[in-house]
Amino acid sequence: MSVLDNVDAATNLAKNNEVQLLVFRVSDVPDSAYYAINVFKTREVVESKNHYITQIPSSHYLLEGTIVLRGLQIPILNLPLWLGTTLTKEEMKKSNILICDFNGIIIGLRIMSAFRVIKKNWNEMHAPDSYRVGEDNVVINDTRLEDGSLCLVLDYEKLLADVIPQAMVDVFESPANLVNIEIPKKLKTGTVLIAEDSKTAQKHLKQIFENAHISMKLFNNGKLLLDYINTLGDNVSAIPAVITDIEMPEMSGFTVVKLLKANAKTKDIPIIVNSSMTGTNNKREAQVLGADAFIDKTKSQNIIPLIVEIMNKKI
Repeated sequence: MSVLDNVDAATNLAKNNEVQLLVFRVSDVPDSAYYAINVFKTREVVESKNHYITQIPSSHYLLEGTIVLRGLQIPILNLPLWLGTTLTKEEMKKSNILICDFNGIIIGLRIMSAFRVIKKNWNEMHAPDSYRVGEDNVVINDTRLEDGSLCLVLDYEKLLADVIPQAMVDVFESPANLVNIEIPKKLKTGTVLIAEDSKTAQKHLKQIFENAHISMKLFNNGKLLLDYINTLGDNVSAIPAVITDIEMPEMSGFTVVKLLKANAKTKDIPIIVNSSMTGTNNKREAQVLGADAFIDKTKSQNIIPLIVEIMNKKI
């Protein structure tokens, strides 16, 4: 039985502020680090030795080439090398490829071995600030395994942005998509609140809002956003919109939506879920909890027109 078998439903976990992670290693060296990825961004683990890699001329050094799997041409990214580990030829033969789905973009990540699937509450996930990493660090948050071992969750969006930038959001499309749109006064004068833990996604959103000359305030997780809202008192009515990711340490985006929509003071604030977890179930759950819209992270350049559309409907 595969380590990916018998995982729980993604939306049931998220709405309960829980996440299921596939834990893996990129090296067989004793005491090598444990890494993790949300199981619902993964499809399967295949043995590297069973798949021929076709190299791509003039490609990024982390892009090894492509394999053909079930009729799909899948780019293979050298995750160990991104993390500073160079595998020997023998280790490459022994390694595995983790097939992942990010916003409908199918890629393969080279890993050494899949360890196990674990379930965690988001309040057991800790932001990088807790162990003082830099802005360009590849770690997005961490947790502990049962034996106390540190397990690091990586910023896979940063990896994609580094290696396959054309697959990411086109930040320069905004404000071109606002030319024929009248921006509501509340959006012009207010500050949009955003909960997002990926530094890469934060940079994209910051640039999109700066290009449109619209004020925004970033929070590294949903709990920090809610704590800030709770300090506003009656001024909360001035918030034009809230944008939230789903996967975040401390508090998931679904919990953010649920709590804001349950509060009489905040229930009318437009809330947009901006996530790479783009499955139908996640979109449905966001709607059930009261979110006003769901947008894929690769289409974030359309987020301001979407806010305008929602605000106009509420007038």
